[in-house]
Amino acid sequence: MDTPPPRIPERADAVVVGAGIVGLSVAREMLLRRPGSSVVVLEREPDVGFHQTGHNSGVIHAGIYYKPGSLKATLSRQGADELYEYCDAKGIPARRAGKLIVALDESELPGLDELERRGLANQVPGLRRVRADEIGEIEPHVQGIAALHSPQTGVVNFQAVARAFADDVAQSGGQVITGCEVGKVQDDNGGVVVRHAAGELRAGSAVVCAGAWSDRQAVRAGDDEDPRILPFRGAWLKIRADRRDLVRGMIYPVPDPGLPFLGVHFTRGIDDEVLIGPTALLVGARDAYDLGTVRRRDVRSTLSWPGTYRMARRWWRTGAREMHHAARRPAMVTDAARYVPDLRLEDVEVGPSGVRAQAVGRDGALIDDFVVSRTHHTLHVRNAPSPAATSALALARLIADRAEEPSDRR
Repeated sequence: MDTPPPRIPERADAVVVGAGIVGLSVAREMLLRRPGSSVVVLEREPDVGFHQTGHNSGVIHAGIYYKPGSLKATLSRQGADELYEYCDAKGIPARRAGKLIVALDESELPGLDELERRGLANQVPGLRRVRADEIGEIEPHVQGIAALHSPQTGVVNFQAVARAFADDVAQSGGQVITGCEVGKVQDDNGGVVVRHAAGELRAGSAVVCAGAWSDRQAVRAGDDEDPRILPFRGAWLKIRADRRDLVRGMIYPVPDPGLPFLGVHFTRGIDDEVLIGPTALLVGARDAYDLGTVRRRDVRSTLSWPGTYRMARRWWRTGAREMHHAARRPAMVTDAARYVPDLRLEDVEVGPSGVRAQAVGRDGALIDDFVVSRTHHTLHVRNAPSPAATSALALARLIADRAEEPSDRR
């Protein structure tokens, strides 16, 4: 016998749009602050954590990359510690696999020095500099002239965490309703009215955590168009099961400081699969997990945005390299083999893919920070880049604080 669909209430104290890990953590935080209140989460997809939450490599970041004193640095450090504690309490597997950030030659040492400075300033636990002759003790198949080792960087299944957050919401009296697409959130008589696939829901306030569709929801509510979301598809290769011994934990390059992407890297996930990648290819749909998925509205949105062309003019060389990696598997393997020389083309096969919701400013800037805006009684999470999943519990407190501010504050 089929289970009847959940009844969608007509009224609530607060509504959260989007049941990714950020939206669910916000709903959970609201209920922790106000036990007994009515909080409803509406999600378009059939399951929670369907998009970015469920399509990533599952890395729990330790806070190495971020400018000391920045919001991302603070939230990632707090969030990682809290996430490990939460997973331990809930019985969710989470492993401190450790990460090596490897410099291949002298030209990369200044970048490694800067990462070490940031990591130490951010009090990343256990972070240390590793000499060339020590690299093999951590990752026997890796070559480089120096590295940073972060033993507390870990892996988890973030969709499993999101499902646990959804359970917390339900156990606290809230509702998580999937398969319910939200059309518009607008102010109405001192609160909000949420127009969804089955009718309307009136609430005192709303928080929109719509991920790749966050800009559209904000603009529908009267917010500015800037920034706009551009979809970048990330594709991974994976190492065959009989060759996974090439990688023990995580192996990363020294990143380009001008880009929010961390470059092609190796990640041994919580399921012990070893991924190589991802690529970063601008695509024709915000859910283009398959390259053949193209949506006219998404294409028009990308091509009509001035920031798209300004970004392309600045980063065309990087874009060409990403296209080369996406089109030719040997190119990505060759790049990855600079770090693991024993890696061969026959050692890899096609892996999973994801789509990164990259916020791009009108000026072409790749926005690599949290962006939150308000339209009266609705808070819009316009950009929640990595380490948003790592930071989910700490980030939820920040968003809940902002949601509680008087509606005339900006």
